[in-house]
Amino acid sequence: MERKLPYYMAYPTPLLYDDERIERRDFEYMKSMYPDTAKRALPFVEDECDRMEYEGSMLYDEYPDKLQLRLMCGRIYDRMAEGEENPGDWLRELIQVMVYQEVCKRRCDHRKYKRKFY
Repeated sequence: MERKLPYYMAYPTPLLYDDERIERRDFEYMKSMYPDTAKRALPFVEDECDRMEYEGSMLYDEYPDKLQLRLMCGRIYDRMAEGEENPGDWLRELIQVMVYQEVCKRRCDHRKYKRKFY
């Protein structure tokens, strides 16, 4: 005789599959707490990363090229320095940290996406 499983045992909790949404919400909340200068830099960083986000991009290489990443940061710095009253090395370093963090996040998202569909 075949026993039927109760509904809650046959279909596992859907909350287990909600991790991606929760991670994205947490990340957006943390970005909302950035200092003012970082908030002004964020659109430039995201725009440059969006421009570089395509299949086969150097962002997704096993070891992204340091020179290319620094060139990305330089383009962002040049665009952002026009609006800043006192740009200097501190702004360049802030942009580098933000770019590296954004690239790392996108690489992780890309890996999750590939694992899900391939």
